[in-house]
Amino acid sequence: MILAAALVLILCLLAVGAHVAAVLGLVTAAIVLSVSGVPATVIAQTAFSSVNSYPLIAIPMFILAGNLMMRGQIAALMIDFVGSLVRAVRGGLALTVLTASVFFAAVSGSSVGSAAAIGRSTVAGLREERYPPRFAAAIVAVGGTLGLMIPPSLGFILIGSIVGLPIDRLFIAGLLPGIMEAALLSCATFWLSRRGGYGAKAAAPDWSGFARLLPRTLPALLMPVLVLGAIYTGFMTPTEVSAFAAAYAALLCLVVYRSVDLRGIWATARESLLQTSMIFAVVMGGSLLGFILARMGVSAQLVTTLEDAGLTWWQFLIVVNLVLLVMGMFLDGIALIVLTAPLLFPMAQALGIDPVHFAVIMVANVEIATLTPPIGLNLFVMSGIARIPVHEVARGVLPFYAVRLVGLALISFVPAISLALV
Repeated sequence: MILAAALVLILCLLAVGAHVAAVLGLVTAAIVLSVSGVPATVIAQTAFSSVNSYPLIAIPMFILAGNLMMRGQIAALMIDFVGSLVRAVRGGLALTVLTASVFFAAVSGSSVGSAAAIGRSTVAGLREERYPPRFAAAIVAVGGTLGLMIPPSLGFILIGSIVGLPIDRLFIAGLLPGIMEAALLSCATFWLSRRGGYGAKAAAPDWSGFARLLPRTLPALLMPVLVLGAIYTGFMTPTEVSAFAAAYAALLCLVVYRSVDLRGIWATARESLLQTSMIFAVVMGGSLLGFILARMGVSAQLVTTLEDAGLTWWQFLIVVNLVLLVMGMFLDGIALIVLTAPLLFPMAQALGIDPVHFAVIMVANVEIATLTPPIGLNLFVMSGIARIPVHEVARGVLPFYAVRLVGLALISFVPAISLALV
């Protein structure tokens, strides 16, 4: 009864616009105080221990690295470099945007950040080449979601710290699914562009432009190679790699491209600190919820109920995907992970589902959540950048939404896609 009342209260507060971290913290703290035998000091201890974590140190560093790359105007350079070859096909600029999204996904770990960086550099150009405004906004919004799957991913860092999985294994597991999703979206973009006659087509690849831009672009291209290579070879832990990525991004912006001064570095660091504080606040609120659910035996009861229901692993995954897709309509990705991971992972493991595979499934659902009205953050970001209503961006995203569901089905029911490199 207490939990049911708390759930209703949480939904009501979120519906009126209260911040998810404040809602989780206040409501779950009230539940803790109402349970006999649990001292009030548990609230502070649980909240502090949830963020007093070595793996979580990677979050502010990767956020800083991504923000520096965005402030350094490196997106425009990447668009010119990739476009010198790709724009020789129909829909070439749209394909260039997706390719650049893969690059930013591999350095930022953020869906919204990737969409914002690419969008500011490409929306005007897409419109000039006769791409409809909603299609142009949709391309960037969908491409930005790759930042959640392709490592380094903030989603994987959160899942790993919450359920105790090695973050380096999660990063490696997300590589092939991310490439597969990028390939599916590229095929859809090519087909839609040809069908609609969108975009100008260059007569031939600009090999001279490619050769001219390569030396200048190479330092930026090396960043994801160094980050992923250090993780894959075990040379550095994800937390160590995050600090290296931030330092490397600062070096690129200050010395190599000279696109940011020290004042800009300071402003970017402040912005990254605020973003990190928001994420950590949600984690603290979610940790309290996880503690009280475990204390009240809810997780164990759910596992028992699942066993009694006799669901197979694939039936369970269908149910989980449906639940996460619906919840993604009302929660942002961080809150979705923090709220559901402590409950769903024990149930998945009880059915023999590999936890690394299940983590990839959860991140794939979070990707879709960023595109799902009414809360989909990428829709709002691109609405502001493209200066069109949110519902127009959502209409443009609709064909790609179907592609994302196909990708989710492949990730869910073909575990080898996630586990082949692990």
